[in-house]
Amino acid sequence: MISRLLVANRGEIARRVFRTCRDLGITTVAVFSDPDASLPHAGEADLAVRLPGATPAETYLDQKAIIAAAKASGADAIHPGYGFLSENAAFADAVVAAGLTWVGPSPAAIAAMGSKIEAKRLMKAAGVPVLPELDPETVTDFPVLVKASAGGGGRGMRVVRAAEELPDAVESARREAASAFGDPTVFCEPLLTGARHIEVQVLADSHGTVWTLGERECSIQRRHQKVIEEAPSPAVDTALRQRLSEAASAAARAIGYTGAGTVEFMLAPDGGFYFLEVNTRLQVEHPVTECVYGVDLVALQIEVAEGAVLRDPPRPRGHAIEARLYAEDPAEGYRPHSGPLHAFAIPGVDAEFAVPSGYGLRLDSGVVSGSVVSTHYDPMLAKVIAYAPTRAAAVRRLATALAGARVHGLVTNRDQLVTTLRHEAFLIGATDTGFLDRHPTTAPLAGEEAVRLSALAAALARAAANRRAAPVLRDLPGGWRNVPSQPQRAVFEEAEVAYRLTRDGLTAEGHPGVALVSAEPGEVVLDEDGVRLRFAVASYDRRVHVDSVLGPVTLTAVERLPDPAEQVAPGTLVAPMPGSVVRVAVREGETVERGQPVLWLEAMKMEHQILAPAAGIVTALHAEVGRQVETGAVLAVVAES
Repeated sequence: MISRLLVANRGEIARRVFRTCRDLGITTVAVFSDPDASLPHAGEADLAVRLPGATPAETYLDQKAIIAAAKASGADAIHPGYGFLSENAAFADAVVAAGLTWVGPSPAAIAAMGSKIEAKRLMKAAGVPVLPELDPETVTDFPVLVKASAGGGGRGMRVVRAAEELPDAVESARREAASAFGDPTVFCEPLLTGARHIEVQVLADSHGTVWTLGERECSIQRRHQKVIEEAPSPAVDTALRQRLSEAASAAARAIGYTGAGTVEFMLAPDGGFYFLEVNTRLQVEHPVTECVYGVDLVALQIEVAEGAVLRDPPRPRGHAIEARLYAEDPAEGYRPHSGPLHAFAIPGVDAEFAVPSGYGLRLDSGVVSGSVVSTHYDPMLAKVIAYAPTRAAAVRRLATALAGARVHGLVTNRDQLVTTLRHEAFLIGATDTGFLDRHPTTAPLAGEEAVRLSALAAALARAAANRRAAPVLRDLPGGWRNVPSQPQRAVFEEAEVAYRLTRDGLTAEGHPGVALVSAEPGEVVLDEDGVRLRFAVASYDRRVHVDSVLGPVTLTAVERLPDPAEQVAPGTLVAPMPGSVVRVAVREGETVERGQPVLWLEAMKMEHQILAPAAGIVTALHAEVGRQVETGAVLAVVAES
């Protein structure tokens, strides 16, 4: 029996495992890097050990340091979570060799699936349908998908639609794969147009029993990474589910699998399906299966590691859907964001890291209000999961919860998630892996009128705060005059507000039907043509967040006297995040077109293109391959033609 368990991971998955350990009476041990010292997972465990590391990104990859932390803390077992070392056969071997219990599949099973190329050959021999493996040097038919052999999560993956695109795509994929997985090997396979990403949850014990707990639909993806997952899939009927389950079971048995894992497939429009990979770990999207099947997959992982026998598999009930909330900007090529998360609250949460009692809303989060999101790791903040009797009810519950969330301080993909969940094609289940490429979903939830009303509310809240702080005459409204002259003004980058507060009430330019009901520093209530609207207002320096039923709005106050040193000349390309320059595609004096790649930055183990803002000439180039840059560093200047 396991008595003290160390989780060799961070953030949300560490908290998730700790939750189950508390239920089972197992003492928990966290490990953390310096940037993560104040994150919730480091504080919630019974014991925590700081990991040394040359860089924060390498900290959680230090196998010897993690095993030493387990020994120092008295842990007798290690759970790898997902990512980092969870699919590293050498690490699993080292854990077992150290006399610790490994909560995961055998090192041999992990090794068998460690190379996608070898995994496909093994699955083909086991009778599992596979797509042909293509050599990047001899590909002639397009489109194809370039894939990293040693990893997943969208890293080292590129879509290629023409022969002239292939060399650059292969080179870029190899660089990213080497950085993320330590192995630059890539291969190609035919790209299935209009296909769905379907995966089957498997759970196997060491006594020969293999469960298949239905399928998950994971087709809503950006940069080949999943953002919305659900169970069951709206495209899978009983007969297809049986075929998928049989193929997944055959895959698990072919490698002698034990513990929780996922067999992933591509489902073609004609109903045929093809093996992608076996993820030899718990998946990020495991909560939807837990909800539908009423199980705790982490508890089952631990029980299997302790030698338990799996009995009768549970039966499914209802529908669950999960959205991954990321600190990233979909409108800017999913550029990740970092910094303080001033406020984080999801309304109506019924359970955290556990299946709700009955139907409800679940939250699995690695952050809380006040957390600081670093640049060193994946920018996922949380997973929000809705569980309901039907798909339609689950989708509506999730979209409403996300739309009403208070997320202040960072740009996120929240608006895109809500727009996708409410899209008519999504609602009828017409999804595939190209959904986000095909459908425009990056517009903000709040339209122009909502922004203008939110700006008015922000101005009134600021005036209320000023009056509350005034040493005298606090009961007078801000800007009050016996003889009115000029209106009060508030200028934001997104909107400008002009209003008067008189004996007759509020008069706001451009809002003839709007009346003021009440104004406090944190809340303003307006009446628009007889309908009352409530605005929650929170200010953080120049940034103002306004939340209402009209949609979340972030405003930036314009300073009356800006610092000239902070002004950036037109055409200046600055680093959007800390990173390393991995490729420069232009020379000083070269002519470029608008949107042309100028250089590539590597951050968070992925490459990000820096594009020319306009057609013109590169008049300055300060970037060179291998250079480390900080946020805001000037990389190049393009003088517009």
